Amino acid sequence: MSGFDFDLNDNKRKKKIKKKILGALFLVLETVAVIFLAFLLVRVALLRTTVPGSSMEPTLEEDTPIMVNRLSYLIKGPKRFDVIVFEQEGEEHNYYHVKRVIGLPGETIQIVNGIVYVNNEPVKEVVRDLAEIHLSGLATEPLTLDEDEYFVLGDNRNKSEDSRFANIGNVTEEQIIGKAWLTLDPFNIISQMNLIKDE
Repeated sequence: MSGFDFDLNDNKRKKKIKKKILGALFLVLETVAVIFLAFLLVRVALLRTTVPGSSMEPTLEEDTPIMVNRLSYLIKGPKRFDVIVFEQEGEEHNYYHVKRVIGLPGETIQIVNGIVYVNNEPVKEVVRDLAEIHLSGLATEPLTLDEDEYFVLGDNRNKSEDSRFANIGNVTEEQIIGKAWLTLDPFNIISQMNLIKDE
C-alpha cells in the first residue's frame, strides 16, 4: 500500500508542477499579446505630429504636439467641426495639414460677407473668437462638394491656407489621415477646446 500511496503523491506532484508550468506559459503568452497589441495601437492606430503654422490659432498653436486617431473614420467619415489631419497627394512639403471640417460630402458651400453658408443656411459656429472672413476665395461662388469631399477651414480664418485656395482645395476621404484627438503639451482633448459655451 505504501508504494501505491507514493505513486499517487508523485502523480499529484507532477500534475501540480504541470499546472504551474502551463499557468506561467499562459501568463507569458498573455503578456506578449498585450505588448504586441500596444505596439500595434501605437504604430497603426495613433500618429504623433505637430501643428504646422498658425492657421488653427487660437485653438491649436503652432508646433503644438498632437496625437491623431487614425481609426476614427474607418466606418463613418468626419462630422462637421471635427479637426482633421490630412496630406496632399504629390505635395512636396513634409508635414500634415490640420484644419476644421465645415462642409460635408454633397453639400454646397459659399462665403458671403464673411459668413459661411452651407446649403444656403449660415453655419452656426461652435468655436470662440473667430474673425470675420475677409477673403472668400474659391467659395465666393457656390461650391458643391463631391460625395467623397470635405470643405475645411483653419480657425485663424484670415491666416489660413485651406479649401478656399486652389493649392489646398476640397479634401478627399483618401487624403484624410485621421482625427486630431489630443494635445500632448498641455494635455487636452481637441474636440473640447475653445468651444462656445451655452450660457
